[in-house]
Amino acid sequence: MSCHRVEAKPSINKKLFQSCEYFPILRDNSSEALVSTNGTFAFGFFSPWNSTNRYLGIWFNNVPDQTVVWVANRDSPLTDLSGAVTLVANGSIVISQNSMKNIVLSSNPSTTSNNPILQLLSTGNLVVKDIGRDDISNNYIWQSFDYPCDTLIPGMKLGWDLTTGQNWFLTSWKSLQDQSAGLYTYKLDIKGLPQVHLRRGSDIVYRSGPWDGVMWDGLRLGGGLQMKGFQIFKSIFIYNSNYIYFSFDNSDNNMISRFLVDSSGVLNYFTWNQKSNEWFLMFSLQKDLCDAYSRCGPNGICNENQVPICHCPTGFVPKVTEEWYSMDWSSGCVPRKPLNCSTNEGFMRFPNLKLPDNSYAMQSITTNQENCADACLRNCSCVAYATTELIDCVMWFGDLLDVREFNDGGDELYVRMAASELESSAMDKVTLIIFWASTILAVLLLVLVALYVLWKRKSGRKIDQSVEEACHDDKPGLEDLELPLFDRSTIAAATNDFAFANKVGEGGFGPVYKGKLSTGQEIAVKVLSKDSGQGLKEFKNEVIFIAKLQHRNLVRLLGCYIHAEEQMLVYEYMSKRSLDLYIFDSQEGASLDWQKRFNIVVGIARGLLYLHRDSRLRIIHRDLKASNILLDSDLNPKISDFGLARMFGGDQTEAKTCRVMGTYGYMSPEYAIDGQFSVKSDVFSFGVLLLEIVSGNRNREFYHPDHDFNLLGHAWILWNDERAIELLMDPFMANPINTSEVLKCIQVGLLCVQQCPEDRPTMSSVVLMLDCENPLLPQPRKPGYYTDRCLLSKMESYFSGNDLSITTLMGR
Repeated sequence: MSCHRVEAKPSINKKLFQSCEYFPILRDNSSEALVSTNGTFAFGFFSPWNSTNRYLGIWFNNVPDQTVVWVANRDSPLTDLSGAVTLVANGSIVISQNSMKNIVLSSNPSTTSNNPILQLLSTGNLVVKDIGRDDISNNYIWQSFDYPCDTLIPGMKLGWDLTTGQNWFLTSWKSLQDQSAGLYTYKLDIKGLPQVHLRRGSDIVYRSGPWDGVMWDGLRLGGGLQMKGFQIFKSIFIYNSNYIYFSFDNSDNNMISRFLVDSSGVLNYFTWNQKSNEWFLMFSLQKDLCDAYSRCGPNGICNENQVPICHCPTGFVPKVTEEWYSMDWSSGCVPRKPLNCSTNEGFMRFPNLKLPDNSYAMQSITTNQENCADACLRNCSCVAYATTELIDCVMWFGDLLDVREFNDGGDELYVRMAASELESSAMDKVTLIIFWASTILAVLLLVLVALYVLWKRKSGRKIDQSVEEACHDDKPGLEDLELPLFDRSTIAAATNDFAFANKVGEGGFGPVYKGKLSTGQEIAVKVLSKDSGQGLKEFKNEVIFIAKLQHRNLVRLLGCYIHAEEQMLVYEYMSKRSLDLYIFDSQEGASLDWQKRFNIVVGIARGLLYLHRDSRLRIIHRDLKASNILLDSDLNPKISDFGLARMFGGDQTEAKTCRVMGTYGYMSPEYAIDGQFSVKSDVFSFGVLLLEIVSGNRNREFYHPDHDFNLLGHAWILWNDERAIELLMDPFMANPINTSEVLKCIQVGLLCVQQCPEDRPTMSSVVLMLDCENPLLPQPRKPGYYTDRCLLSKMESYFSGNDLSITTLMGR
């Protein structure tokens, strides 16, 4: 019985018989469906989108947009509603039309049964078995998991049963309109080390690389996809004398997920977001040019981060020079000096690689890497070797195909070289070291001379001013922005001539007034103080960044006024004002129950994710804190105050500033001490803010009679003592709360404030953690924080990285 998967809105099966798990017969025109006990899957007839054909299949029962994971008759659709599925006495499943007059398809079970039943298991596996037998695969007469389509769900296999010859693989459909078997297959190749091939017909278009005992060599998804310690799924790989297959399981029992090979041959991994009611694409394979099979030809190496992407490894040259430099790399590379199988030959190490296609490689059992190298040298046809966790030694013969280079990770490949080539490489390294040492020395001398000249010219200026001027400012001018300009009379009329009664706050560079335009729209007006030396830069930042950003969780800029030394910004007015007025006030805080606080946390996280990843600019906020989170009438959070924000471009991931500016208690250690900032600096600030929202306490003003640590230290102590729920603000305890959700937020907050930036999750991981009901989260490490309270008053007036210290905290 064949299969297929489609995504379509259901046109029948409104009546679901959930009281039992099997039917002797299922008719199309009766609107019936077989539903698994847990309600996750349903089996019945359906029509795909934009089609009148009828198919018999299995789909996710609780997903609104019907997502089919298996189809029995993909190549034999029914043309009307007269179809039926029948379980015959010998255990065969028969699909028919017109009351059994036309047999469309029939299964062919390997064994027969005298008392069979058809059962849809909670895993989505449709099975035929004898009544009374246990639910293990050996007892099944027939099962749909033996015939996967284009979708792999938890429990399904991709690979081989070596005893029966059964091959489990995925096959795409031809197109969204044509549901029959398509051109692409995704199957496990077991020649050499096991690896997955995506084929278009018989041609390989993608190769995963071998399974090395931990991960697919070319996928970098070891043990399940990792997002800074957050495991999305669990990889399962079985390799023995009876079976070789890959499978997976969800990291969370409440998660719904699937792998899908689409009609274009791309493998996608989706998870269902229960809050937004939509499929979320976690990742796709075959996503870049280097994923194409043997992109750079024999012996060539592909690196997506280089231009051009193909290069010959050390010791090799292009086979056809003219083709190579015209971007035709199909002929590949050849050794610069041919091998002659002499005793002087050796190996050159190439790290961070996806190992070559091992379909024709040979495995050898050795005790260590040295023995593997000796075994390769003794065989004149051996051109390279590698050692993996799964097999001690793998040797390649002939051309090295489909090799790519990663920035980090990957495996080491040792390529055989002529003795003269190894000597030349060693000399090249020495020459390179001398060249770079000389270059660096020359540059240092030039820098010293330039600094001396600058010092002589600007000796009359203050040191801190000269340092600040040395910091580059690469932001565009205000004249390039398309932003509405208000005249001063309009703003004055809206604010009652900047009346003191309309003053609602004081920003980093001047007062903030509430106003109302003649149209009735309420506005907030920020006025740049004329005596604010650093306010002008903050003003430019605010205009440049907010004018180009649009998101529901970012404050919206309506326009500005600029004349001579007078500058104003006009925003939408937030009636609930700022978050700090609620969470740090016992009376106002009582109006924010847990669900409202959790919604505010999620909104802030999504706004920050937009700044870091999804906007057309990559923005680092650098001053995320409770007073910079504004609330509208529905308590939707809006991130504001972009005066200290910085923009990253291209592949830039971090930067360093000459002047550390921000708010004590929210700054990450690496920014406060060294001026080093990145997206992980904002993640730290978010973690502090999250713990403040949960506890109702300020980090920098927190006091506890039992210790001198701040809020981060207190949360860490409670976490280690398994008393983290005590961090929750007391008034919430009188109302029903989701305890697991509170503990999840505390754990996410502690993950965000870890000492090392590399340990902190990205905001995309944070959003995913918050959206998942019961995610498997990593255990947090010690937070980064400051405990020297005597410096507080000095830091509030003038902040210097030299005033900070990092203290090691041990949980009790």
